[in-house]
Amino acid sequence: NMDGLFMIAPFVFLFLIPAITMRSFSEEKRVGTIEMILTKPLTDFQIVMAKYLAGLTLVVFSLLPTLIYMFSVYRLGLPPGNMDMGGTWGSYIGLLFLGASFVAIGLFSSTLTDNQIVSFIIGVFLSGFLYIGFEFIYSLDWLGNLDLFIKSLGINSHYTSMSRGVIDTRDVIYFLSVIFLFIFLAKHSLERRKW
Repeated sequence: NMDGLFMIAPFVFLFLIPAITMRSFSEEKRVGTIEMILTKPLTDFQIVMAKYLAGLTLVVFSLLPTLIYMFSVYRLGLPPGNMDMGGTWGSYIGLLFLGASFVAIGLFSSTLTDNQIVSFIIGVFLSGFLYIGFEFIYSLDWLGNLDLFIKSLGINSHYTSMSRGVIDTRDVIYFLSVIFLFIFLAKHSLERRKW
């Protein structure tokens, strides 16, 4: 099985993706090229989506080499093909949604400042809190009946659900909601310049 990869990959993404997205807007602001981009006949939403899709493309390319690992495990297993393909593909889909969420969070953090190191730290903090912060609050057992609701607010519970090979619409809607929320926040943060 490939459980080791799917347990370590979210923590690798937790640092890799904010490092990819930290320069998206913060470096543009620092150098002054953001004015050139904003004078093009593009809306703020189109600019944010272009940067988002560029970051998402890098995440997809970072996942592609692991397919070689999956093929190797599949072919070299005893007997060959003795692998839970449903769980494996569910984990890949979960990693793709997780990476897409982290890219949206990283873009938002990049719009907040013109320093890329600060953007990286904000991105890691926000992504880490959404990934394991709610799990930590859940483990404290302070809120009684609300504990399961708090746990379901975190990315980890939805990623773990998808890793079992069951693609539930609640998990897909959760990930899409997180992505759209942070893209909207990035667009809104970019529009602050007009005030």
